[in-house]
Amino acid sequence: MASCYRRHLSQPMLATIASMDFALMTEPQMGGTYDQLLAAARWAEHVGLVSFARSDHYYFDREPHPDATDAFATLGGLARETTRIRLAVLVSPITFRHPAVIAKNAVTIDQMSGGRFDLGIGTGWMELEHQAFGLPFPPWRERFDRLEEALRYVEHAIGRAKGPMAGDYYSLDAEVHPRPTDLRLIVGGSGPHKTPALAGTHADEYNPFVGRPDEIAPKVERLRSAAQDAGRDPNSIAVSVMGPVLTGRDERSYRDRLVKMAAARDRDPDEFEQRWADHGIPIGPPSRVRDTIAALESVGVSKYYLQHFDLTDLSNLDEAVEALTG
Repeated sequence: MASCYRRHLSQPMLATIASMDFALMTEPQMGGTYDQLLAAARWAEHVGLVSFARSDHYYFDREPHPDATDAFATLGGLARETTRIRLAVLVSPITFRHPAVIAKNAVTIDQMSGGRFDLGIGTGWMELEHQAFGLPFPPWRERFDRLEEALRYVEHAIGRAKGPMAGDYYSLDAEVHPRPTDLRLIVGGSGPHKTPALAGTHADEYNPFVGRPDEIAPKVERLRSAAQDAGRDPNSIAVSVMGPVLTGRDERSYRDRLVKMAAARDRDPDEFEQRWADHGIPIGPPSRVRDTIAALESVGVSKYYLQHFDLTDLSNLDEAVEALTG
């Protein structure tokens, strides 16, 4: 087991006093072995986070090119090596796999985890990644049309919708088994119109990238309106956001981290801080970070996926979670 996990194992569970749920989001296309993913997932489970998520990318444009493991294969392993925490893919591009493959992977991991899997689906966006692997990358409009059909396909494949399904790109004429125990669908993406509308029509959770409350609120309203039009309860769909957090135990430790992070990017610390704050990212000492979280809650966000990039080092995560949860 990775040493970074052993370091955290003896720490007590963190009490979450905020009403916001918190999850850990990892980006293993930037590097990270399965054992490092396992260490991060077990850490997240140990401190009481509600979910552990990973991206679904095959490639990262950096020299030397880092390892980039498969999302569904690694989540299947984590399903057997964790016990309580929910597991999620945020999000699987419809350009990578036929929806039959996505659905079969999802229900298998749901079974392996005892009903702890959340399936995130999106259009795909990294054109360079598709070029590198020889994968088709249709135009924007076609990708959204495919995403809508894929969501309908998955609904039929997991038993939420009855009968066959036929579309311009995908069709299903079979009763598919196994059926999941508690598979939740997430639609992820930051577009202001189509993505929240698809989430309102099909998803259990909507997940854009973090933004200012005045940017998130219209997306939530679009989600609720689409849900109502589809005959669904608008309040039954969770709204989450994903993004980084930069904080510390106090003003001094926060400032030390800010200076180091800005220097690594060759930026002025104050300029860097303002840029993140302008984008709605939680940044600052604990009190300021919690104010940012409260503002997101006020427009309907109920879960924050804390984005963490370096799977070789979990050392800053404890302070971040303590700051977020009070």
